Amino acid sequence: MVDKVNLAEAFASFHDYWNPRVAGDINDFQVKLVKLDGKFDWHHHAQEDELFLVVAGRMKMAFRDRDVIVEPGEFIIVPHGVEHCPEALDGECHVLLLEPGSTRNTGNVETDKTRKTLERVG
Repeated sequence: MVDKVNLAEAFASFHDYWNPRVAGDINDFQVKLVKLDGKFDWHHHAQEDELFLVVAGRMKMAFRDRDVIVEPGEFIIVPHGVEHCPEALDGECHVLLLEPGSTRNTGNVETDKTRKTLERVG
């Protein structure tokens, strides 16, 4: 069935942090929604590139050699193999991710934030 996704309603449907939800599928890719609060874990993805689109709030994407601030309405693509550490600035941040469905949220590391199975919104 073809239907639209209202991002505000989808983000309002969950309240935990660092726990991505699947909002849609595009071939082998998934559109995932996640709420950030504070700092994540340093990691990389050996095979997958990731797109982070900030919907609300502000995010810092830390790299080993620099930091990039991503404002609402902006996105950043992290190429595979690049170590990175997302961080919410100034409180809660809502992010839309576009990445292969096989992408594990903590990449090459396993932490208490690792999610092996993702819930769906809607």
